[in-house]
Amino acid sequence: MLDASGNLIAVSGSSLPSLPLKLTSEPWQTLEDDRGNRYLFYSTPLHTRNNQIWGRLQLGRSLQDFDEYLANVRLIMGLGLPLSLIGVAIASWKLAEIAMQPIYKSYQQIQQFTADAAHELRTPLAAIRATVETTLNQENLSENQARETLEVVERQNSRLSELVKDLLWLSRMEQKTLLTSQNPCCINDLISDTEEELAALAIQSQVTLITEIRAKKSVIVKGNEAQLYRVIFNLATNAIQYTLPGGKVTIILDSSVNYAIIQVKDTGIGIPQEEKRKIFDRFYRINSDRSRTTGGSGLGLAIVRAIIQAHQGTIELDSQAKKGSIFTVKLPLKN
Repeated sequence: MLDASGNLIAVSGSSLPSLPLKLTSEPWQTLEDDRGNRYLFYSTPLHTRNNQIWGRLQLGRSLQDFDEYLANVRLIMGLGLPLSLIGVAIASWKLAEIAMQPIYKSYQQIQQFTADAAHELRTPLAAIRATVETTLNQENLSENQARETLEVVERQNSRLSELVKDLLWLSRMEQKTLLTSQNPCCINDLISDTEEELAALAIQSQVTLITEIRAKKSVIVKGNEAQLYRVIFNLATNAIQYTLPGGKVTIILDSSVNYAIIQVKDTGIGIPQEEKRKIFDRFYRINSDRSRTTGGSGLGLAIVRAIIQAHQGTIELDSQAKKGSIFTVKLPLKN
């Protein structure tokens, strides 16, 4: 409490800081002691009965806790903001990297596909060119030689036509433009037809081809019968081609509550562990001489996967090198 002259006449509290107390018309003022601690004061005038000012009452409190809090906030902001910006930058970079992975993978696949397609097209074209050039260099060409040349050209042309047709078919299948009609399909009949169709190839390859029907009743799925037949046919053909003479290929049909289960099991050369992930890629071959030994273009399993995915099914591979492979296909049942 101050008198009209600004002299201190009364205090309340255990200790009074050394503050430069002064009279002022402003109700609020901030003062500092000799140690730099700040205090906030509120001043109100005291009047006599005649409404004359005879003194002032000043109430104040220390701002030390607020100043310490603000100092901590400044420290946190000073250190935290740069760290936060660094964290955001790192997170953004990581998220961008994750987001770019599918694009980068697709770009790599396009590059690989272009290179493989060019290689596949170049091989028969080179064979045709070499055959024609050899024939043209002969002065006296007999009818038999001309016929042999035309047969080579026709054979390579057929290979090119099949390759282009498979590529177009696979592209349309992946875009889901081929799955137009879906009808009830009996998998039992498709397996029986496949066994009958491949019997001659199995005998020629000296491979035992058998079917094993474990389902207790006919297994019916909804889909395109020709495409589902191609799945079983391609898997069984691959199994026969990659099974050594004396081996066995088994086509198994079973069912669960919701799925038809088709397994093509062989005792063939198997697939190395590191190759399993790529086995369904277009043009992928475990051995570089695959097309020469089996006539395949590397599209068979890619077509199989595209058909199965179009029918909302799945395909899994369990294989060990030199022990054989098991391809398991699951297709939703009609009901």
